[in-house]
Amino acid sequence: MVEKAIVARNLKKFFGSTVAVNGVTFEVKSGEIYGFLGPNGAGKTTTLRMLTGILKPTSGKAEILGLDVFKHPLQVKEKIGVVPDEPNMYDNLTGREFLEFIGSVFSMKKEEMNERISELCNAFDVNFLSKFIGDYSHGMRQKLMLVSVLMRRPKVLFLDEPTVGLDAKSAKILKMLLRKYADEGAAIFMTTHVLEIAEKMCDRIGIINEGKLIVEGTLNELRQRSKKESLEDIFLSLTGEDELREVIDNL
Repeated sequence: MVEKAIVARNLKKFFGSTVAVNGVTFEVKSGEIYGFLGPNGAGKTTTLRMLTGILKPTSGKAEILGLDVFKHPLQVKEKIGVVPDEPNMYDNLTGREFLEFIGSVFSMKKEEMNERISELCNAFDVNFLSKFIGDYSHGMRQKLMLVSVLMRRPKVLFLDEPTVGLDAKSAKILKMLLRKYADEGAAIFMTTHVLEIAEKMCDRIGIINEGKLIVEGTLNELRQRSKKESLEDIFLSLTGEDELREVIDNL
């Protein structure tokens, strides 16, 4: 039986009178890449933060591999890896020190850790581990964060706009690695604005707009429902194609 790796049940998050996420429900199975799409401010990152225990929901439930995210926070964090859209790291550490720190937090064996670091650094052209993180560009920080997460081979991966700041080669390698890990049984939850990535990579896609999950399914299922071929046309028709046409007409 395929395991439910990620479960969201009627997740809601209010910030004062602002409704950021409103009753979102879905599941992601082990071995699946789930693309979570939506316009800016739709609730993608807020949903991801609730699923990873960073943000407590106003109501609803989140589970990872059968564990309640807020009742078992430490156990959940051992099983997941999170790549945020804005990597925050310790600027006064070198890249090598940061990776060793992460490895120690998760009790990685030193030999295994060093082997994984070497493999991933070669893959992503990370040749700056001796430099202080405070001197890194956004792209360098993104690569280091990816190495720090992927070296652990977590069973559940959350990635928020993971290809932003990456060069074309690194982005391609990341896409290939994510597919490989999914095929080996990992569950991957990914937000992205690059619809081409979602179209080519994701087994299923959910589209959120104004805090509500308005549709989800495989690309073929979305095509059948919308009577449109490309994910871009499907996305625009569900999130404001008419408004877009009006903008273009007025230019």
